[in-house]
Amino acid sequence: MVPDPPSGPGVGDLFAGGGECGRLMAEIDWATTSVGPVESWPDSLRFAVRTVLFSRFPTIVLWGPDLLQFYNDAYAPVIGAKHPAIGKDIRLTQPETWGALQPPIDHAMRTLEASWLPGLLLQLERHGYREETYFTVSHAPAFDDAGRVAGIHAICTEVTGELVSARRQRLLHELATAGNRLGDEEETVANMCRALASTSVDVPFAAVYLSVPGEPGFRRVAAVGCDDALLPETAAGEADLAGVVDGLGVTGGPFGDRITDAVVLPLTATRDGEPLGLLLAGRSPNLAFDDEYRSFYELVAGQLAGVVVNIRAFETERLRAESLAELDRAKTTFFSDVSHELRTPLTLLLGPIQDVLENTEEPLPAGAREQLDLALRNGQRLQRLVNDLLDFASIEAGRANPVRVETDVATFTAELAGIFRAAAERAGLRLTVDCPALDRPAYVDPRMWEKVVVNLLANAVKYTFVGGIDVGLRSGDDGFLLTVTDTGVGIVADQLPQLFERFHRVPGATARTREGTGIGLALVHELVALHGGTASVTSEPGVGSTFTVALPYGAPDVVEDAPRPAAHPSDAARGEAASWEEDTSRPGESPATPPAGGGVLVVDDNADMRAYLTRLLGPHWTVRTTANGEEALAAVAERQPDVVLTDVMMPRVDGFELLRALRADPATRHIPVIMLTARAGQEASVEGLEAGADDYLAKPFRADELIARVRVALERAAGRAAAAPAPERAPATVPLQIAEVSRPTPSPTVLPVPPAPRTPADLPGGSASRWRVRSEPAAIPVLRRSLRSWLAESGVEEDQAYDLLLAACEAATNAVEHAQEPTEPFVDVSASVEDGRVLISVRDHGQWRERVPSMDRGRGSTLMSAFGEITATPSPEGTTVVISSPLAVARDAEPLP
Repeated sequence: MVPDPPSGPGVGDLFAGGGECGRLMAEIDWATTSVGPVESWPDSLRFAVRTVLFSRFPTIVLWGPDLLQFYNDAYAPVIGAKHPAIGKDIRLTQPETWGALQPPIDHAMRTLEASWLPGLLLQLERHGYREETYFTVSHAPAFDDAGRVAGIHAICTEVTGELVSARRQRLLHELATAGNRLGDEEETVANMCRALASTSVDVPFAAVYLSVPGEPGFRRVAAVGCDDALLPETAAGEADLAGVVDGLGVTGGPFGDRITDAVVLPLTATRDGEPLGLLLAGRSPNLAFDDEYRSFYELVAGQLAGVVVNIRAFETERLRAESLAELDRAKTTFFSDVSHELRTPLTLLLGPIQDVLENTEEPLPAGAREQLDLALRNGQRLQRLVNDLLDFASIEAGRANPVRVETDVATFTAELAGIFRAAAERAGLRLTVDCPALDRPAYVDPRMWEKVVVNLLANAVKYTFVGGIDVGLRSGDDGFLLTVTDTGVGIVADQLPQLFERFHRVPGATARTREGTGIGLALVHELVALHGGTASVTSEPGVGSTFTVALPYGAPDVVEDAPRPAAHPSDAARGEAASWEEDTSRPGESPATPPAGGGVLVVDDNADMRAYLTRLLGPHWTVRTTANGEEALAAVAERQPDVVLTDVMMPRVDGFELLRALRADPATRHIPVIMLTARAGQEASVEGLEAGADDYLAKPFRADELIARVRVALERAAGRAAAAPAPERAPATVPLQIAEVSRPTPSPTVLPVPPAPRTPADLPGGSASRWRVRSEPAAIPVLRRSLRSWLAESGVEEDQAYDLLLAACEAATNAVEHAQEPTEPFVDVSASVEDGRVLISVRDHGQWRERVPSMDRGRGSTLMSAFGEITATPSPEGTTVVISSPLAVARDAEPLP
């Protein structure tokens, strides 16, 4: 019986349309193989081959006992350099993968169950090395025409990229997790290196080198995956680590091959920044070092660099915080020590004064008693300030603990409010006190509660000009509430969070006086917190403020057998209220029959100071007084004085604003102005004179000195009036020659100095100038004005200009004060902008004699060094000091060409 001819594709059509692999199959002499010539192939094989060739998915058929390979063009890249392997035994062409493929193939052929192997690791040698590859594979039995298993039908796809990327992503996540636990720099980096060791396939070994402040190069801080003793301890740069992998003897990858290559990457905070360290990382011998592999290493290096940057920034901030805390502790200790030191002389001052005032056997004259009362009142005010500082220092040091005793809080609070009634009424304010008895006994420290109430009431009087002050006390379920409400100036919303911070003052707030330490409300907050309570505030500008103190009823800290006497306001509290009564008194005229000799307008927000100045000047001139610059301008408009004696720190309109207003008006610019201030120091006096004041006197001052200065100011004004009936007086004239001013000066004490020649370095916009000034203290204010104008014209940012003015004037002052026997009685000053830096040089023409520590405490050099780089060059002709600082251009200034 003759068998039926094959019904499958014919020989001519079997390989047609099969692409490159179809062409190769057509060229093979199949008669020499175990499947025989194509004409004898069963239909099952023909249909299987035809299906494989037309599939676009990587597909292969293994047929016959020799497992001959039939695959398509999509499968050819899978075996790489092993292609073409068509018609050959797979066990011979891919022996490296047969160990992984044989079990699922045998299983499918034996049990007729198809396999499904996702992410199967296969070792291929497609590119000349043992390659780590992953495939998702399915094996199904292939049947002949009789239904017997004749081979395997396999479909596969490579997933190496997906699996390796996911593995690297997990490693980066573990690295980030290890780096999130910021701590010691070396310990954190070591933890991150251990995270790298969790999968040694992508990073067989690694070592991290970090920079050490103050040391050159980099030092090894962590290593993993190798013997760190074989690594260099330090490295100057990447080149020092390039060849170290050869001597490590490290193996890695999924097949344990020797590591022969490594990468060295810099650890930088930014792409172009200076490296913080170096990362040495081994490369897998079974993966190509492509763009993705390099990008992975860069991400590892970036995470290490980011953690190091964060740790160092955190450490810098920690050191800064510790430094600030230490500074805060030092300041607190200083306040405490100074306050303790002040108490002894205060006691020895106030005690004798009180004894004299209370001595009824030897009564004092009225004038002497008045002066001693003034001294006692202000000495007690100083004592209260000292006590507040001591209280705050004790709280800061943790030594302040309330001693809570049962207190009639309602009665005590009402009495404390009552002592402010006179001050409120004198200020024209309504004081309402509503303090009914509490429902339960309350336990507070009486003296601490007194400070809370007194500070809140003093604050209300200080900032309330119309309306009134309401004091209320109410019982609650868990405690009681004290409210102090005023109709004062109010507080803007953005200042409320800082209101209870010590030394904080609300900018621009109008008050009766600028006096105070700035710790009153902070002290209230701390004292209330010591009682377990809270202090809060609500306010609206122009409407008023309400301060609320909530305290628990508390429990006694001491148990007493006998009832404690009722608490009453202390002498300190009464003194505080009395001082506000004085401060709310209105300024007035001097006696009705004043002496001839001119009129003086005294401007000061402190009532005692106004009374004191009136008593000093009243015997010589007609004296009028006002409490601030605003009232002073009104008084000047009503009747012009011959001289104005003004404080600097005042509410509403301060001394400088008053001075500017007087100088801006042609009708008042001729009036001499003498400024009094507690802001002692050369910079303060320079600022006052520069603003146009005729004289400047720091508190405390001698009475005879003040009288002499007022007399000189009046005599000068009279002389100018006689010489020129309608003078056009410039502010703050001093005998000084400025080299750049071309108009001649009539002063015979000043040598005319020609203008300095301009040079190519003199850029437009005032970027280079020179001045020659007399070597005398009076020259400093005018030099300051000239420098300030030059800095403004050069576009220097305002804050930097202010700093440079301080440094330059300090250098000029040193030149005036310390240059001995100058060959020329001048100080030469030059200023320029060069290569993005501001340069100011100050040169004297004398010799500096050696100064012992008692003569020079280093203030000048410290001040100058704070604002720029300072170099001092002495020579036989004199000393030149150069101040250099990077140019900070003002925001609205045009850049220099």
